Amino acid sequence: MRLTINTFLTLDGVLQAPGGPDEDPSSGFTHGGWAFPYDDDQGGTAIVDWFGHASAFLLGRKTYEIFAGHWPRVTDPADPIAGKLNALPKYVASTTMESAEWNNSTVLGGDVAAKVTKLKELPGDELQVHGSGELAQTLIEHDLIDEYRLFYYPVHLGSGKKLFRDGARPAALRLVSSLVTGPGVIIASYVPDGPPRYGSYALPAES
Repeated sequence: MRLTINTFLTLDGVLQAPGGPDEDPSSGFTHGGWAFPYDDDQGGTAIVDWFGHASAFLLGRKTYEIFAGHWPRVTDPADPIAGKLNALPKYVASTTMESAEWNNSTVLGGDVAAKVTKLKELPGDELQVHGSGELAQTLIEHDLIDEYRLFYYPVHLGSGKKLFRDGARPAALRLVSSLVTGPGVIIASYVPDGPPRYGSYALPAES
């Protein structure tokens, strides 16, 4: 399976609590729900299309708990998001959880990077990560992400947890698709493109 990460970001790279004020107020974060005003059908269609490729889900503990509190209550099996999330295998990366009650859920403890590497060897289309900022740091560090699917929202917050944090492993990415929604959300997909490449705009030294 290819590992894809699907997440909402502000223009300054924050991924914390896009869906509501109570989603993740940790570290005094007061901007929860910042993505909601920019929703439209175009963005929703992109999300549904991505879920259509899911064969399994890999989630961090906090995202898992948020999803497990919401999606089992959406019981229509034809719902393109709930149907996938409720039925497909879900793997939770956590060192504190001992069990996960949501249907078809498995807790991954110990060496998460090694276990995710094994999961990627299983047959299927995509192993999808949604949100899960802390887990994303591990996946970035170990070069395990095959595609980044990022919704950039036209807002900057100045605080909050980020996808690409100080000290992250440097890498180049290549844009493979993009579109802009009516409310101004940039939906961009990137694949890894090796190490960063450098150059200089300095004028040549005079001889």
